[in-house]
Parts: sequence; C-alpha cells; structure tokens
Amino acid sequence: MKELHNHKGITLLEVIISLAILTGLLITLIYTLNYHLSVAERQNIITLCTFIAKEKINEMEKSPISTKGYLDEPYTGFSYETFVLDSKLPSMLEIRVKVSKDKESVILSQLIKKR
Repeated sequence: MKELHNHKGITLLEVIISLAILTGLLITLIYTLNYHLSVAERQNIITLCTFIAKEKINEMEKSPISTKGYLDEPYTGFSYETFVLDSKLPSMLEIRVKVSKDKESVILSQLIKKR
C-alpha cells in the first residue's frame, strides 16, 4: 500500500527563492529612488543658478561692471562671475553672468546700450 503525503506548507527552497526575488526588487527600488533624488537635486541647483543669474543681469543693467564672488544666505555655496564685453554692434555691450554651485553652472548674457 502506497502512502500519499499531502504537504500543505512551503519548503525552505520556496522561502529562499521568494527572499531572493524580494531582495532584487528592493535593490532596484532603492537604486531608482536614489537616482531620481539626485536628478531632482541637480534640477533644483540649475533652477536656483538661473534665478540668481537673472537677478545679477538686472543689477548689471543699471551699472555694468565685471565682478566675482560668493553669495550669502540663503544661497551659500553659490558663486558668480560677471563680465562686461564689447559686442559686434557698435552701440551695444554684452553683459554676461556665470553662476555656479558644485559641478553645475549657468551662463546668461544680454545686450545693453552703451552709456
């Protein structure tokens, strides 16, 4: 007479395979989250650099002068350089601003009338 064993539980092999699949999914999730957070931080820095550069361009329209330096709170870590260049147009100057933080930088330029 043959005995039939009816196993209703899960085996150790099934638990190990489930854990391996779950581990793979968690590693993928953590890597993806970390990547997207770094992209969001980079975009935030570029946006702030652009905002600061526009403000510096507005200041330079009133008094065009070449300067450079670092910004105070709340923009600690940001640096800027301003340039006043002759343009190809005889009655115009080019004002250029470069704002940087870490490895990111934004350069804006604009033509203004010579005074």
